[in-house]
Amino acid sequence: MSKSIIEAGIAAIVLLLVSSYVLADDDNPHQFEKCMAAALDERPGEIVKVEMKNELGAHVYEFDIRGIDGADWDVECGAHRGLITEVEREVENVNHPLFKAKMKVSEADARKTALAIYPGEINEVEYEIEPNGAASYEFDIDTTLNQEMKVEVDATTGEIVEANRENWQIGLE
Repeated sequence: MSKSIIEAGIAAIVLLLVSSYVLADDDNPHQFEKCMAAALDERPGEIVKVEMKNELGAHVYEFDIRGIDGADWDVECGAHRGLITEVEREVENVNHPLFKAKMKVSEADARKTALAIYPGEINEVEYEIEPNGAASYEFDIDTTLNQEMKVEVDATTGEIVEANRENWQIGLE
């Protein structure tokens, strides 16, 4: 079986699981379907992962989309209003020209910074280009407090620019 068929099957299962999870609660005020449609309008392609996180007390869906443009995108949508709040481009590694042009802080140093504030184990790293062109490392950390945190460290300054608790995730890592 080809890799693309397997990935398409996984994507379909992801959407089915998330839809059934979100729609199972009649009192759920979240706008999952509206967010999903808005994310795909913003960056057409295939959703390969969906996360729900808590940003400054608000629920946010983050859709990881493998775009028809050949790039990978993180599209965030406010769960209550169903509006896009941020679009970031994922790149494969620190040597990508867009990332490398901004990087002044090594991944090792960025890891130390994130783990100093949120001790635990890093289980995923993404290399992102922010809407303003800045580069950042995004670490998923299983903390010693049994929470999963998403921590972004600016690749130019080495400062933590965002830290949010992840509620759940479905799909490909």
